[in-house]
Amino acid sequence: MIFDKTHFSEDLIDTKIETGLHIILTTDEDDFRPVYISGNFNDWRTQDKDFMMEKMGTGLYHFKFTHDFNYPETLLYKFTKGDWSAVEIDENGERTENRSTTQHTGIQKEHVFRWRKNWLPFKPNFLPQIQLISDEFEIPQLNTTRKVWALLPHDYDTSNENYPVMYLQDAQNLFNENAEYGNWEIDKKLAVMSEYKIGKIIVIAVEHAEEDRIKEYNVGKTLLGKGQGKKYIKFLVETLKPYVDSNFRTKKEREFTGIGGSSMGALVSIFSGLRYPEVFGKLMIFSPSLWVDPKIKIKNHDDSDATKIYLYAGGDESETMIEHVKAFKKRVIKNEFVDDKMKINLSINKLGKHNEAYWSDEFPKAIEWLFFNTKDN
Repeated sequence: MIFDKTHFSEDLIDTKIETGLHIILTTDEDDFRPVYISGNFNDWRTQDKDFMMEKMGTGLYHFKFTHDFNYPETLLYKFTKGDWSAVEIDENGERTENRSTTQHTGIQKEHVFRWRKNWLPFKPNFLPQIQLISDEFEIPQLNTTRKVWALLPHDYDTSNENYPVMYLQDAQNLFNENAEYGNWEIDKKLAVMSEYKIGKIIVIAVEHAEEDRIKEYNVGKTLLGKGQGKKYIKFLVETLKPYVDSNFRTKKEREFTGIGGSSMGALVSIFSGLRYPEVFGKLMIFSPSLWVDPKIKIKNHDDSDATKIYLYAGGDESETMIEHVKAFKKRVIKNEFVDDKMKINLSINKLGKHNEAYWSDEFPKAIEWLFFNTKDN
């Protein structure tokens, strides 16, 4: 049934208004995605099915807080299309402040002009500081050098905070506007996350080895032959991380340290987490090349119980991508590498292709889930 939202009648909602608080939302932009209410009553979770609004018509939504709902003193909330990459924004594309009410009954009318798309637009003043640590950072384990970058929170120089750290592979494709195959735009995504106070993080981006990329990210003997991945991982653990912890204000513990990447970069990140769970407590694994080593040995470890893993796969990547990722998730749980299946999140985009645009979309969702999923927004 389609209603004209400009002439919407309140008695269509409920004749017993005194039994609860009714939120009536109209929006100028609408599509097939559901609308959720996120707030201080559910730890700002963005895909909480208990707080999914009922679609009454095009651009018209309704939600009822029941009479026995446990209200906070002031109800704070926002509307999203399922995550913070698609949160409400005003008519000028600016962030909206938290909505609020102290009512427990009656009707609260709200309106959303627009929805943020893929975390954009962003405000330049929230962009991270991008520092080139070295264009010839020594990798003694491989007898070579590499360009390494640090992305620091925009206000790093004026704060005294210590920050969690995410180590990412393939730096050439993370924020370089001239990248041949596009880039993840992590600088822009971090800017919006900072603006929304979702959380601040340091990203250490290591460039790949160009023509030797596959060899360097390949661990042990696999279908690709013998790789140098074990030495590369030792570089990350024994050389790069100690340098970063000594030169930046980091939270050094494993629960604040993550590693991630895509494709072969995801594969070497998996091995990093498996081999050094005492170092890496967060794994961000996008479209991993599991076909290279489909029988990865997964062992339980005293330090692995609190590990969190964010897995992503696209349905339009290869015939076996989703199959391999689902199987990997099952093995991780079966072998008790994580102590709780809620600590491994599998995100599947059935239309997703094997490229930077899709990994860009997934990046802020993964960072939020891994490090900041209980933060107020």
